[in-house]
Amino acid sequence: MACAANPEAEMVNTADLREWVGHHVVDAKGKKIGSLEAVYVDTRSDDPAMATVTTGHGGRRRLVFVPVHDAVVGPDYVEVPFSKPQVKSAPSIETDGVLAAEDEPGIFGYYGLPYEPGMDGERRLARR
Repeated sequence: MACAANPEAEMVNTADLREWVGHHVVDAKGKKIGSLEAVYVDTRSDDPAMATVTTGHGGRRRLVFVPVHDAVVGPDYVEVPFSKPQVKSAPSIETDGVLAAEDEPGIFGYYGLPYEPGMDGERRLARR
């Protein structure tokens, strides 16, 4: 299925999203946001739910989170349905940081997505 903004883009098979690590991440207008750094899966389904995108320059790099449920891929990029300013303002971690369990609800909330931990309070996201 092609993306409306770019006929060459196709809906990503989320199981294959990890193969796009290192590729550019762009917004719906084609503006480069950064590079795909990692994929986080939903621990309930093991399907990709979020990705981290490397942004910044030099010593000011950080990893911002973005949902991937409606991502599409093109020849050399992953397109997300959020604007560049929105993603760049999203919750982030340091490039060598780890996502703390207590920070997960804030990531989902930032994008207006519901957050429900596992039945026993388990984490919702796991890096793959």
